[in-house]
Amino acid sequence: MNDNIGFNLDKMDVKLIGGMAHYEMQTNDGPLLLNDLLGKSLKLNFHREIYCTHCNKKTNKSYSGGYCYVCSIKLAECDMCILKPETCHYSLGTCRDPKWGEKNCMTHHYVYLANSSGLKVGITRASQVPTRFIDQGAVRALPIIKVGSRHMSGVFEKLFASEYKDKTDWRKMLKGDQEFIDLQEKRDELFELFGEDLDQLEHQFGEDQVSILEQESEIEIHYPVIAYPEKVSSLSVEKLGIIGGTLKGIKGQYLLFDTGVINIRSHTGYRVHLEF
Repeated sequence: MNDNIGFNLDKMDVKLIGGMAHYEMQTNDGPLLLNDLLGKSLKLNFHREIYCTHCNKKTNKSYSGGYCYVCSIKLAECDMCILKPETCHYSLGTCRDPKWGEKNCMTHHYVYLANSSGLKVGITRASQVPTRFIDQGAVRALPIIKVGSRHMSGVFEKLFASEYKDKTDWRKMLKGDQEFIDLQEKRDELFELFGEDLDQLEHQFGEDQVSILEQESEIEIHYPVIAYPEKVSSLSVEKLGIIGGTLKGIKGQYLLFDTGVINIRSHTGYRVHLEF
């Protein structure tokens, strides 16, 4: 089937069905099921236009992952505390948008362990499980602590990051050669190592705000991939104008072509035509 669809790129929607990650792109013609396009030839044509994902105004450059400059300096979701949640300043009354903060930050969050490019610690809103794990390309993930706010989760993450990485090596993740890691075993080691710190933080935040999860099961995730690249080469529609090839797989927020890989999320707001 041949088709030509124009739309602004955005983060791919993901679902976990029977242990397999399923991907959709939202287009002007409705959702496009990407898993069905594996093995087919796809082409992304960049219009040399970028639109803010919030106000939809045309912008010469994308800021903070898909926003125009004005929105990037005024929206709560673009504030520095999103990258460093332990610096949340909601309680000081200086949140850029308290209503947004109440909905997105002052709600239950998980601290988790994952195997994406190796062992890492991360945080996510409870409503984003397992979406967050898939977005990071994790093959296994395990929630280990549930807390009452994003700030609290950031404090725990920063504590654990002194022992485990809190970043994903995207190149290693896309090679698909992750070794097995027993996340439950690593969780137990972490709890033993930071036992006194956990007790102190539980007392500081309140027992009703912190749940130490000692019996959770690992979430296993498989990805629609025909073949992983031997050498990971990054593609940018901004630099090349047109990119594409045979779709070999989808993992994290990346499309894996036989010509290279593209991070769809980092191209949020880019106006393209998709041909297949």
